[in-house]
Amino acid sequence: MAMLKLPTLAESVIVALNFFVQHQPPRLPLKSFKLPLVVGSGNAYNTGVALFSGQTAILADESDFRHKIKGYSPLIKTGAIKQAVIISASGEKDSVWETKLAKQKGLQTTLLTCRPQSSAAKLADKIIIYDKLPEPQTYNVSTYLGMILSTSGEKTEAIRQNIKKLKLPLDFLNYHAFAFILPDDLAAIAPMIEIKRHELFGSRLSIRAFSAGEARHAKFVIPWEKELVISLGENKYFGLKEHRWQIKRPKGAGLAWAMALTYYLVGRIQAGFPPYFQNHITKYCQTGPKAYGQTKPFDIIVK
Repeated sequence: MAMLKLPTLAESVIVALNFFVQHQPPRLPLKSFKLPLVVGSGNAYNTGVALFSGQTAILADESDFRHKIKGYSPLIKTGAIKQAVIISASGEKDSVWETKLAKQKGLQTTLLTCRPQSSAAKLADKIIIYDKLPEPQTYNVSTYLGMILSTSGEKTEAIRQNIKKLKLPLDFLNYHAFAFILPDDLAAIAPMIEIKRHELFGSRLSIRAFSAGEARHAKFVIPWEKELVISLGENKYFGLKEHRWQIKRPKGAGLAWAMALTYYLVGRIQAGFPPYFQNHITKYCQTGPKAYGQTKPFDIIVK
């Protein structure tokens, strides 16, 4: 099967930032949500963690949403929980049954999506629409970056300029493993990096990501000169001293900066190694597992 000519994750980050400089995402009215059930799949779940990191919310994914909505049914019946927020770039796949279930339980549903005509959008009580760009399956750069920008208050141009000025170490791609250390207040981005590792490299390359607090729990007992430890901020402890890259955090930089920067770096790693993703994504879309209840193959380029 011929390899597709697809952009790297780094290229998609730059295109998305260029887009959001000109098209600022809508503001998400977080204060209007009081103890919501927030559900999403994959990095939609982690986006929900990022969006609601400053307030009380109950997070769920496609695997445990039924269990959680049942477990919290007493609070739903008393009115303590009245809202559900469903996060889905496509507004299809698992978000359809999740929206149906939330409505069946009497919850007011708000869908965060990039497709106003999607199946879930037709079901939800309220939809908040985010602009997106065509991107390879699984990338979801513009989709979730736009959502995070809608709450973080960060300036997209400042993020773009910070990445533009970044100077990679000369031996950047001589490493066999990479680890990211994020400040604790940016911890929601760490699992998003891990998901990119699974999607782009599978078992072929080691990319790890931790919050600074999590990294203290025996994650670097075994240092290696072939692992580059990349920290957003100061790193006193993790990895071998001569194999640490500390990136200064600019003033005002938050979750959107952390997502864009780390995705960009993962994309630069992707560009320097064999095209694992490009070699396999076509077959995966055609023959891999489908979303629950769906039979249609995934599109290789999501528009």
